[in-house]
Amino acid sequence: MPNSESKYLALRKSWAFCAIAIISSCATKPPLETGTFTPSELVELQRLDPTIQLDIRYATPHNFMGRPLYPQARAFLQRPAAEALAQVNADLKPLGYRLLVFDGYRPWRITKMMWDSTPPEKREFVADPRKGSRHNRGCAVDLTLCDLATGREIEMPGTYDEMSPRSYIAYAGGTAAQREARDLLRRLMETHGFTVLPAEWWHYDYKDWKSYPIQNVPFEKL
Repeated sequence: MPNSESKYLALRKSWAFCAIAIISSCATKPPLETGTFTPSELVELQRLDPTIQLDIRYATPHNFMGRPLYPQARAFLQRPAAEALAQVNADLKPLGYRLLVFDGYRPWRITKMMWDSTPPEKREFVADPRKGSRHNRGCAVDLTLCDLATGREIEMPGTYDEMSPRSYIAYAGGTAAQREARDLLRRLMETHGFTVLPAEWWHYDYKDWKSYPIQNVPFEKL
């Protein structure tokens, strides 16, 4: 009888381990999507327009996670979104500015890491991996303005990835100059088919984001 009980307990542990493994496996995979999608054509922004400045925070420890998440400091968008962004950059030059990009396409596994590490009360500022992010589709970009001559970042009412009311596009605080810079960025981005995320003044989605699939391709394979 003891041998039978031991075998039974061992079998139950084996089943439990398998169940945990299956749940864990499902949790580490992007959500299953159905339907027809536009074929992905991720374009590296600086190859399309070398005058777009980069500050890829997730390739450094200088981000809300406090550690590098990307192995390379690169930014990609689907071709129509990338070309529209280049047009925004061109419109800014006569005004003495250019774009400074913090992030573009983001592999799904990074979105899940962010979600898992963010306290529940702050999750309005990160994407739910069960739904996927528009960054995962290559149709979202995080960016700001910088001075065309010096490359210095222009001050906004809040800082990039700041999880506070200062991040809201409708935030009325800060200086007049900061709000004007934020509103100028929004005006030009909207002119070229982008929509701002209400809780994040730096986050813009391209109009055709729904037509592209969620992706989990690492930078090294692009």
